[in-house]
Amino acid sequence: MTRIIATSTVPWIPVPHRLDVIRADTLPPLEQTTSAFAFVQDSMGRTLLTRMDHHGRDWDLPGGHLEPGETPVEAAARELAEETGLRLAPSDLDVFAWQRIELAGPAPSDYRYGALTYMVLFQARLAGPGAPTAPPPESETTHAAWLTREEIERRCARHIWLIAYRDLSMSGPRYHPSGI
Repeated sequence: MTRIIATSTVPWIPVPHRLDVIRADTLPPLEQTTSAFAFVQDSMGRTLLTRMDHHGRDWDLPGGHLEPGETPVEAAARELAEETGLRLAPSDLDVFAWQRIELAGPAPSDYRYGALTYMVLFQARLAGPGAPTAPPPESETTHAAWLTREEIERRCARHIWLIAYRDLSMSGPRYHPSGI
């Protein structure tokens, strides 16, 4: 299954572009994948998010750039642990969406991505309530919290991933009992 659920642009890409949010259960081309993120929901319907107090990011998904030699699922699991303190095995994470970004013109000289890139969104659902969690002291995040759907809608309204979150919330659960 692969289908576009939204098309948009975002202010953090400095040139004309198209960003498609794609619901998918397979990975996009690995050589063009730059980032991976994790939506982790608990049995109470809450989602684990992080908060950064710099670069205008505020509340956001745990995730980030792939390191050399790292797979997207390994990056998502690593970033989840680094930003929230929650450790899940890569096998607990399932692909559910991507963000496909295609530039419509030449990239500026300081743009560090290709003309076509992907950001992979993974999901996991815990069989029980999410335990209290906090970013490790060396983390770039300042907080981690299990937020309700209403809190996410209020705090994250400007994020393009919210469209994928809404679509994910309507699908049936796939719980991972090992997820704490």
